[in-house]
Amino acid sequence: MAKFNFPVTPIDQLADNYDLVVIGSGATGMTAAIQAHELGLRVAIFEKLAALGGNSRRASSGLNAVETFVQLDQGVIDAQSSFYADTLKGGGGTNNPLLLNYFVTHAESAFDWLYRHDIILTDLTAMGGMSQKRAHRPANKSAVGNYLVEGLQKQLLAQGIPLFTETKVLKLIKDVQTEQISAVKIEHPQLGQKDITAKAVLIATGGFAQNQTLLAKYAPQVLGRKTTNHPGATGDGMALATAVGSSLVDMNKVQIHPTVQQDGDHVYLIGEGVRGEGAILVNQAGQRFVNEMTTRDKVTAAIDALDENGATLIFDQAVREAFPAINFYLAIGLVWEGATLADLAQKAGLDVAGLTETLHTWNTSQAQGTDVAFQRATGIERGLNHAPYYAIHIKPAIHYTMGGVKINALTEVLTDQEKPILGLYAAGEVTGGLHGDNRMGGNSLAETVVFGRQAGKEITKYVRTH
Repeated sequence: MAKFNFPVTPIDQLADNYDLVVIGSGATGMTAAIQAHELGLRVAIFEKLAALGGNSRRASSGLNAVETFVQLDQGVIDAQSSFYADTLKGGGGTNNPLLLNYFVTHAESAFDWLYRHDIILTDLTAMGGMSQKRAHRPANKSAVGNYLVEGLQKQLLAQGIPLFTETKVLKLIKDVQTEQISAVKIEHPQLGQKDITAKAVLIATGGFAQNQTLLAKYAPQVLGRKTTNHPGATGDGMALATAVGSSLVDMNKVQIHPTVQQDGDHVYLIGEGVRGEGAILVNQAGQRFVNEMTTRDKVTAAIDALDENGATLIFDQAVREAFPAINFYLAIGLVWEGATLADLAQKAGLDVAGLTETLHTWNTSQAQGTDVAFQRATGIERGLNHAPYYAIHIKPAIHYTMGGVKINALTEVLTDQEKPILGLYAAGEVTGGLHGDNRMGGNSLAETVVFGRQAGKEITKYVRTH
């Protein structure tokens, strides 16, 4: 297999001005850059780190979309209204309705846009809190985040869109007469500091889960937990935006992901797709204690209530084959394996009789198509009866910050008075409002493409008229 070439542009090719400067190299920023470039803008992406892709690369389960040909080909009859209702319920009814409406009504076109750009997501899996299978992933069931990021990076290379790494944006600059964003001040190891003029700027820098100061200020209740986020998720974009007058919303809303392996020095997200393909959660007595496919906040609360330093995911060979990311978990030593349930229970420190009884009850319920104990309705297509058996010890960890820069459905950055800051746009996890109290699995990657494309289109309209 040919080695993938990352789309990093030498800094000596940096121009003094662009139509659009995109801050951040995750899926949101790349999508917006591609869309704007295809509409005729001169675009550059600035990434503060040497590594590319942000948190987007770490996503493993799926990208939500509804009414797609993939769903229909697999007999799934879905609707935008159902997607809206599930997301609103999962967000505790506090989602920004204008953002949510735009999101659910443009998820299918985002899926189609990816398809036309050779990013093919033709397999489905279930995510917690969703009433239908609508999380799309590659046909080989591999981790969707890395696949999406590399697919977008290939587009950057093919279209010649420059991406400059180790280039930190220090400041947004306004024109003193028009009050429009007109430039950014950057810093690069070889250049030092330099002003780059731009007709518009998109902030796509992600969240703030790695910023202990911001967490302490806005969400002290989550302090002490580890995080799944990459090192660059420090809230830089929020600081840039507020410095020029933007408002922040929902900053106290921080999502805890329930299934994270964190017993060693590193933190590994165990994708929700493991449960979506049939895994269950048990306590030390080997007993189920929650509907594993309810929303992340509820699963987290149930795990915390055990007061057992986490819980244990249980699955079998069939689930492993349905969610190949498990092979990576095995390769790095996160998984116990047992030829029998008794063998597995002993290795995982679980009660043998309790686990055996739990699996018998679960398999009986699955065969009957109903979960009497916890009313689980998705991720029940298969029982757990194909040896060998597997277990992963998990604990909840900080995963996503729902709050951020206030925007409207045009991705324009807003002041406290709901007034757009001319020339300034934001999209992705750096923004707040879409997800309400709790983000639903599969919605983050969908958000990157839906609102990344929207930013690219709206910025092009703005540039053409200014």
